[in-house]
Amino acid sequence: MDLPAYEARARHGPCFVCSFVAGDPEYRHETVHEDESHVAFLDRWPTVPGKVLVAPKAHVEHVVRDLEESAYLELMSFVRTVALAVERVMGPERTYLLSLGSQQGNAHLHWHVAGLPPGVPYAEQQFHALMSENGVLSVPADHATALAARLRAEAGAG
Repeated sequence: MDLPAYEARARHGPCFVCSFVAGDPEYRHETVHEDESHVAFLDRWPTVPGKVLVAPKAHVEHVVRDLEESAYLELMSFVRTVALAVERVMGPERTYLLSLGSQQGNAHLHWHVAGLPPGVPYAEQQFHALMSENGVLSVPADHATALAARLRAEAGAG
């Protein structure tokens, strides 16, 4: 992963979620689950196996002030469905849920669903496990496609 190029794209490029939802091939991701209002997809640069991003399809930037309570609860229910699928498929020790991004980059509201694999030393857990500066996993395209299919099946069954 080229961190400076990623940062430039996140800060100055088009919205990555809106581009993905619109079908832009430069922003293609493996879809894990979706409904009329939300989408979940594999992180292109995961720091833990099976890391998924969840977002509203509409461009929303603030998790608490841009969503009415009912929309917030629907989004969180969708996040939970995806997180449970990640837990069933990946078997993590703990599942981290974070909403990251800012007005300076990756502004579209999105949640990170990241399952911490069992056995990760404590010093390499929590924020350390989520920082791309500490390394990202190289996932072959066919493995990502197969993983997305397993997660889709679990999310649909959930």
